[in-house]
Formats: sequence, C-alpha cells, structure tokens
Amino acid sequence: MKHHLLAALAAMSPLVVPAGIAAAEDNPWMIRGRVIAVLPDESADLSVAGAALPGSVDISDQYVPELDITYFFNENIAAELILAVTPHDVEAINVTVPGALDNATVDLGDVWLLPPTLTLQYHFRPNDQFKPYIGAGVNATFFFNEDEGSVADGIDYDPSVGFALQAGIDYDLDGVPGGWALNADVKKIWINPDVTVDFSTALGATVDAEVDINPLVVGLGLAYKY
Repeated sequence: MKHHLLAALAAMSPLVVPAGIAAAEDNPWMIRGRVIAVLPDESADLSVAGAALPGSVDISDQYVPELDITYFFNENIAAELILAVTPHDVEAINVTVPGALDNATVDLGDVWLLPPTLTLQYHFRPNDQFKPYIGAGVNATFFFNEDEGSVADGIDYDPSVGFALQAGIDYDLDGVPGGWALNADVKKIWINPDVTVDFSTALGATVDAEVDINPLVVGLGLAYKY
C-alpha cells in the first residue's frame, strides 16, 4: 500500500507544480554572448570658472563583445547582469575661447568605460520558439585608462549612475526547455559623468564639462539556458 501511495504522489507532482515554474527552478540560469555596437548620443555643457563656454563633445562608436548572466525567478520574470568594457576616442568640438580658439576641434584622447548594468526583465511567451522580452534597470559606469590627448595636461571622469531600458528576443534553436537560442537585444543607457579637463598649458584654465553619453547599445549573439 505504501509503495502504491508513493507512486501516485510521484505521478501527480507535475500537476501540482505549474510546468513553467518547475522549468524555471530546474533551469534558472542563462548565459548570453553578444557582439554589441555602442552608439553614443553625446552632448556636453562646457564651462570655465562657472562661465559657459561654447562647444560640445564627440565620442566615437565602438564594437565589442558583451557577456550577460540571467537568472529566472520563474518562466516570465528574470534579472540580467550585463558586462562589457568599451574604449572610446573623445574630442571637444566647436570650442571657442576668445583670443585662443575659434570654433575649434580639440583632441581629448581616449577613455575606457566599465558600465555594469542590472535589469529586471519580463519574458513574453516563454514556451514559444520566439521569446520576446523587455527590461528596465540601473547602470553604474566607471572610467579608467584616461588619456588626455595631445593638448590637455590632464583629464578626469567622475563615475556615473543612471537608468537603463531594454528590449530583445530569443529564438529557440533546440525546441526544449533550456538549450541554445539566437538573441537580438537593444538597450538605451543613460551615462552622465562630470568631466574636468586641465588646459593649464594651452589656455591657462580648467574646463568643466557636464557630459551626456547616453548610448544606444545594439547586440546580436547566442544564448544558452541551463
């Protein structure tokens, strides 16, 4: 009798726990590898000693690999940590300083960005072959290996914290819970550092800049769900 009861409970267990939640608990982790295009939508407010200075910035596009780690709380809700580093060339453009520069372009060297981003996602149609999702979260960007270029004496970038929005789709290649998928993903990230540029030699002044980088990040790659 005891053996019959255990067998009956085992047979009923898939009916007691919803299939999607069971699959999420059995396979909660997804790893994605993407190639991303980082496309800044840049602007800047420049000033010297509190006085506005005409000009803005130009920040180069970049193409780099990206690694993403996703944890599924259930079949619809997941959290994703997005990891990448990107180098960018930076120029000050249309800069005018009376007696020194007139609508000039100034090389500000290059800088590396480490922008880890955490998003909370909602995955639509998790049991279909096409699995779209949306997400929103927070970004923290850190700057390193700053090179001030050929004109400035030094440059300093403050860390930035901002919001991030995300939309994407996974295309299931295996037809089973977990396994391989193709992925396409788009993110908008708000990155707004304060930048200080030392122009003591060239201009006898320090230029302060409130910079908006705000890149659009477009990615294509593969995903594997355990």
